[in-house]
Formats: sequence, structure tokens, C-alpha cells
Amino acid sequence: MNVTLRQLHVFRAVAATRHFSRAGEQIGLTQPAVSRCITELEAQLGLQLLNRTTREVELTEAGRSLAARLERVLEDLDAVLLDVRGMASERRGRVRVASSPTLSAHLMPDCIARCQREIPGLQIVLLDRIQNDVLASVLSGEVDFGVVIDPGDRESLTCEAILTEPFCVACPPSHPLARRRSVRWTDLAGEPLVLLDHASGSRRLIDQAFSAQGVAATVAQEVGHPTTIFRMLAAGLGITVVPTLALPPEGLPGVAVRPLRPRVDREIVLVHRRNRALAPVAQAAWDLVRTVAQERQTRSPTRAEPRHSTEATS
Repeated sequence: MNVTLRQLHVFRAVAATRHFSRAGEQIGLTQPAVSRCITELEAQLGLQLLNRTTREVELTEAGRSLAARLERVLEDLDAVLLDVRGMASERRGRVRVASSPTLSAHLMPDCIARCQREIPGLQIVLLDRIQNDVLASVLSGEVDFGVVIDPGDRESLTCEAILTEPFCVACPPSHPLARRRSVRWTDLAGEPLVLLDHASGSRRLIDQAFSAQGVAATVAQEVGHPTTIFRMLAAGLGITVVPTLALPPEGLPGVAVRPLRPRVDREIVLVHRRNRALAPVAQAAWDLVRTVAQERQTRSPTRAEPRHSTEATS
């Protein structure tokens, strides 16, 4: 059955006016167009709804039954359509967002706090996961969107870069590299490195940078979180390469941080499943995360040159 909304509106007008021409004037159609709609509706239902004479139009029993129920149905439909149209500006509800650990720790808290202040009807529910699990949850539809390091393969994703930041080297203050104002990637050859493991979105980029600089990295330890790295550095187990966002704004006691040359950046990217539009409330959360990230980059240009915990002497 292929009954159209237009046919139902035409029938309602004819049932109310008992006249094709007056019904047409009421809804903006010609008399032949009204007649054609009624004929098509009757054909779809397999029933005669009207008895037509040269002077008047009378409803059949089937026509009276349809007319009696149709008014409420069309009113309910109009209400539903108005509600759905109102969703275009809706900013209330829960939005599930997954992000990788450094972003969960150093970007998302500001986003959630900003959301509570500015959009109190919107609740961001954060899932703190390794990058591969973030991407899996986005593709499965478990979350509305994710916040990740450059995912590389973007075929199944819609992506928007919101922040770029450089990698830096961190080492104990007593290490010879701590006396330099900047460190070259080639200076890390032969050094014992404590690095994020391959579950991290950053590790692929770090490995690519070493390869591009012709450095054979000596990996002493691989761990899952920057906090563990910094404790290992404090224990004298090596040095590390980390993104600047992994560093607390107040600095790290007992750890010297230096910029790496040539500069290598990583991108922070918002991702959602391709060909699946964000709901308006999720779009509001997406826009808020983008705004917070871009304001951070504008406000803190010195993030590209990490704060030194000891003075460089050469």
C-alpha cells in the first residue's frame, strides 16, 4: 500500500467541505487535482470512499470510518514532526565520548567542566580507553564520537583535526641532554628509551620519526601511560619521547623537558563513523571539544617549547 500524506490531507478537506472545488480552494489545489488524489487513494485502499453526484459528494461507510479516525492521526503526526524538527536545536541529553588516556587526562576534563557551565542540559559521558579500543567503539556505534591521535587509516571515519602539538624529550636533570636548550632526534641514538607501547596512538608517530631521522631506537621499556614513564625516568631507567600534552601544566619535579629538533607534531582528531550523521546534541558536544582545544592552542603558544624544570646551560 502506498498511501501518501497528500492524499490523506485532500480526503480530509473533501470530507469536511463535501465539495471538490471548495476542498481545492482550502488546500491550494485545482478541482481535477483533488479528484485525482481521491481516485488514487481509493485505488490504494481498494474501497470507494465517496459517492459523487453532479450536486454533492457523500461519504460511503468506509469514507465515514476513515474521516472519523483521520483527524486524530494527522494531528498526532503533525505533533511528532514538530517534535522532530525541534531536535535541530536540542541541546539536552547524554553524549558518550571515548578518548585515549593522555587526552582523557589533559584535555577532556576541561571540556566536561566547560560543558557543565555552558550547556547544563548536556552530559558528556567519558570512556577512557586505549586508542584501538576508542576507534573500535566509534565504529561499533557504542559511542557518539571519539577523541584520538591521528588514526592513520580514515576510510571508515569522518575526521576533524582540532589541535596539533610537538613531541619533546624528557630525561633526568642529571642527564647530559638536560644541559641543552633543544635536542635532535639523532642525539637519542643509543639512549635507553622508555616509550609508550604500540596501543598508544603516539607510538606509531614516534617510530616513524625515528625512522625518518635514521635513528635505531633502543627501547628499554614499553608502558601504557605517561605517569609510569615519568616514574621510570625518576628512577634512572632511561629517557623518553612524549607529546607535550602528556606533561602537567605545572611541570614535573625531577624531570627535565626539552624540545626535539626537527619538530615533529601529532594531531588530535575528533572522529565519528562515516555516513552516520551526529545527532544535534552530539554535534553540540563535538563543537565544544573543538572550541576548548583550539582555545588551548591559541592561549598557550609556548606548549611548543615545554617548560624546563632545570635551566639549560648550552
